Amino acid sequence: MNNSQENCLVLTGQVLKVPKTSTSPAGIQHCQFSMDHKSMQNEAGMNRQAFVRIQVVATGKVSQHLTRDLIEGCNVRVTGFINRHESRNGNPLLVLHAQQIEMI
Repeated sequence: MNNSQENCLVLTGQVLKVPKTSTSPAGIQHCQFSMDHKSMQNEAGMNRQAFVRIQVVATGKVSQHLTRDLIEGCNVRVTGFINRHESRNGNPLLVLHAQQIEMI
């Protein structure tokens, strides 16, 4: 296993619904929302439409300070790392763990 592993994602998109907030039994605040990203990307000299819908999780201070103004339809830039979660039915999901959220 390589010790110099990188896991950083910057994605812009639109918030789909009002974020859901919760507090863990340890008292840590969590905020979850989904976002859509749509763009045109160049691949092998050809334009390609890119579409991503991803779940975003913000925890602790990021949750408290950076998500309070998010509303359905607002545009954001999220910087963080990706991690695998399991859905309730056991299907794997890729989730973006936000370290920074900016309104754009």
